[in-house]
Amino acid sequence: MTTTPVRAVIDPPVAIRRWAPPAGAVVVAVGLWWLTTTVLSAPHSLLRQAAPQRVAPAVVDLFSRGVLLPDIGISLWRLLIGLAVAVVIGIPAGLLLGLSTTAERAAAPLVQFVRMISPLSWAPIAVAVFGIGNEPVIFLIAVAAVWPVLINTVAGVRAVDPGYLDVARSFHATRWELVTAVVLPAIRGQLQTGVRVALGIAWVVLVPAEMLGVRSGLGYQVLNARDQLAYDQVVAVIVVIGALGFLLDVIARRLISPERPGVAPNRR
Repeated sequence: MTTTPVRAVIDPPVAIRRWAPPAGAVVVAVGLWWLTTTVLSAPHSLLRQAAPQRVAPAVVDLFSRGVLLPDIGISLWRLLIGLAVAVVIGIPAGLLLGLSTTAERAAAPLVQFVRMISPLSWAPIAVAVFGIGNEPVIFLIAVAAVWPVLINTVAGVRAVDPGYLDVARSFHATRWELVTAVVLPAIRGQLQTGVRVALGIAWVVLVPAEMLGVRSGLGYQVLNARDQLAYDQVVAVIVVIGALGFLLDVIARRLISPERPGVAPNRR
């Protein structure tokens, strides 16, 4: 009796299958970056200052001189305060509009009108009202971040099964009990999604908002490096901004939908 040898097929580790595609994409992106700034650009072009082989030492230099860490801290502080203001305003307003048809009909035109205005358009008014400092930056972040929170809250309330509300009313639940015991638990997913989207928008608005006369933060560092014609440092700060934004989104995603330990995602 002959036996046919069976080749053991060993799947690559989950970590390799998970991280190989994004790692490959990063390598390709850096390669295209190097090709554009080093090979294809003119010999005396400013693009050569933005080449990756010059930006990487600039990032190390900025951290070693203690320039970036304080600015990262103040930027994150402004981000969290502005996001907190947006959540404190957006969730109650969304609950009101979601639970009251009259309020929703009355406010819908105004909400649609105001949310279509670029948050940075409010910059002159913010500076005129709050002056130069942290306040106008936080105001612009809150104005940008409040809309995803509000809209997702309204959508979540509208999607609540009316049967749950009827059961609560049959037990003579007060409006406060209706909101806290039925509505808020039912719309938890929509609230988390709204906050995550608001976080991304707030981070995008933060950097240009920090160019409004403040003398700290990542946005200020971009302007400061530009004024010194140190374009390698400009791109270095931009790279740090992108990396921090990516990290914030990963943290938000993990907090919203944490994966169970030992269970690998079934994705290909």
